[in-house]
Amino acid sequence: MTFLDHPDRRLVLASASPRRADLLRSVGLDFEVVPADIDESVLPGETPAEYVERLSVGKARVVAERLDAVSTVIAADTTVDVDGQILEKPVDDADARRMLGLLSGRVHLVHTGVTVVGSDGSHSQVVETAVEFVTLSSEVIDWYIATGEPFGKAGAYAIQGAGGALVRRLDGSVTNVIGLPLAETLELIARRPHL
Repeated sequence: MTFLDHPDRRLVLASASPRRADLLRSVGLDFEVVPADIDESVLPGETPAEYVERLSVGKARVVAERLDAVSTVIAADTTVDVDGQILEKPVDDADARRMLGLLSGRVHLVHTGVTVVGSDGSHSQVVETAVEFVTLSSEVIDWYIATGEPFGKAGAYAIQGAGGALVRRLDGSVTNVIGLPLAETLELIARRPHL
């Protein structure tokens, strides 16, 4: 049983990410967008998985507190992890170049924390995908930065766009790398009792 069976319930996405919205629409869900505004600073000693879980829980709860009891809120946070180092969104060309250099020719992890909050409480899960990049020349990095695609993306790339050309292979959920692991998100929604 999924949300598709209960169109009377209000579903809310606590994210302004167009990629997350597109993914939810791709499985036929109707929802409202109510972005959450929370501090996304990394805490001392926090692992990438702990970080995305904490942020997804925080985003979901902040939005849920503003809504009625029959609303179900979905929140997510994604980060790229190179040897335990969290790569957030690049702040400028030099930062994007640094990140892409770190990812070049090696495997990194993408973690997404997903939280679903409703009247019965909350359910969370962290999904991990391993992604291997091809070796990137400085010319390829310059080309990719010139596309503008690295900006606003954790780890400075978008696998669903031109950044897909940088990826040799992956192990795990593709939608997780895009920003919302669909199978796991639908499972979390289905765990909620429908009133």
